[in-house]
This record gives sequence, C-alpha cells and structure tokens, in this order.
Amino acid sequence: MRHKDPELMRQINTFIGEFYASHDRTPSTTEIARKFGIARSTSQNYLVAMNERGMLSYTGGVLQVEHMDKIRTERTKAPLVGSVPCGELTCEEENVECVTTLPTEIFGDGPFYLLHASGDSMEDEGIEDGDLVVVKMENSPKKGDLVIALDAEQRNTLKKYGGINRKNRKAMLLYCNQDVYGDKVIYVDHLECQGVVSHVIKRK
Repeated sequence: MRHKDPELMRQINTFIGEFYASHDRTPSTTEIARKFGIARSTSQNYLVAMNERGMLSYTGGVLQVEHMDKIRTERTKAPLVGSVPCGELTCEEENVECVTTLPTEIFGDGPFYLLHASGDSMEDEGIEDGDLVVVKMENSPKKGDLVIALDAEQRNTLKKYGGINRKNRKAMLLYCNQDVYGDKVIYVDHLECQGVVSHVIKRK
C-alpha cells in the first residue's frame, strides 16, 4: 500500500468524530472524499490503512473511531415560539417560528421551548433584548427563578419570581434592572407559570 499522509489520517479521524456528533452517523467514503478533495477510492484506502494502524475500526464498511463512545448525541426538540417581553405585561399569541433540537448533555432533559427576549428589564440577570431564552416547562417555580408568567388576563412577561407578598398575598414578579426600574414589582393575584428559564443563548 502506498505511503499515507499521517496528518491527513489525523484529520480524517477528527472529521469522522465531528460528523458523528452532528449527524448521529458516520460519514460515507464519498463524504470523506468530498471533504478532503480526494478520490473516493483514496478515501477508502485511507480508512483501510487507518484500520491496520489501529486508528479506527473499519470492518465490513462500518466505521468506528475511539472517541465516538464519548460523544453524546441525545437531543431534545424545542420549538421557538415567538417573543416574550422583559417589561410590562402584554398580550402575546404563541407563534411557532421553527423547531430546533438541544443537546441533552448541555441542557438536560426537557420539555423545553425557546423565546426571543424583548426589552431591558432583565439585564441584571444577563438577559438582553434579542437574546434567546431556553424555557423548561414547569408550573411550580421556586422563589428566585426566572419565569414566563401568565396572569388571569392572558398577559405574559419574563420576570424573576419573588414569592408571595406577606401583606397582600399576591405573587411578585420582579424587575431586574436596578438602574432603570429600581425596585419595581408587578403584583398578580394568581401566578400561572408557563416555564422557568434554564439557559440564555446570547444574540452575539
């Protein structure tokens, strides 16, 4: 067998692992050839040589690289359902823009949905206008959770849940931008939580 470039072998090995992580399968010899600008037969010869050197397993046309067992491919679906205001309570209709998937290794198990954050009232919590918030469907928030709240008039907002006020027994939704809103609080007679923010995906 002709001499094989060790660096190209390493690159092919890395590509197979990355491809597996993204597509939940290994690439074909044609896809490997296209990636590195080589002939399909050359791609196959490289896989045979790498198998002989113990860099991967290539038996019966089935590829397996050493670090594939460390790659977590489990993902959970999460619809992007429009925007949520980080400000005064407003009427918003749910509008599914698209459905994406989130790796469970990072985000955990759902169910989740995504929202565009709108406004500036949550900046002290690191949520800015245009950010994506990952919301876990949960209707029993703890004090201090960032929640998507819905009141009796079907108005929603993203705020920090401040618990129940001892004097008026109403649920408190806290603004989190001290410079702009100070200690402003929204009181609702009944808090209907549509989810708790688990992660923030920055717009930039």
